[in-house]
Amino acid sequence: MGLGGIGVWQLVIILLIVFMLFGTKKLRNMGSDLGGALKGFKSAMGDDDKDQDQTQLSESAEDIDGETVDSPSEKTDK
Repeated sequence: MGLGGIGVWQLVIILLIVFMLFGTKKLRNMGSDLGGALKGFKSAMGDDDKDQDQTQLSESAEDIDGETVDSPSEKTDK
């Protein structure tokens, strides 16, 4: 018994049918597209983590009295 009641020979037969239907070139292209999508997803998740770190740093820039310290971008000329 293999995965979920499917034996090894059933998996081999399914893989052979998939190769016959799609061909190795198309499967290779689909695999590289899937890999590129996963890389993009990982980098987007990494960017999100960096944004959260920057948000936490700006929140920790509070004064001892609990007042926010003005950053140069928040100051306006009056």
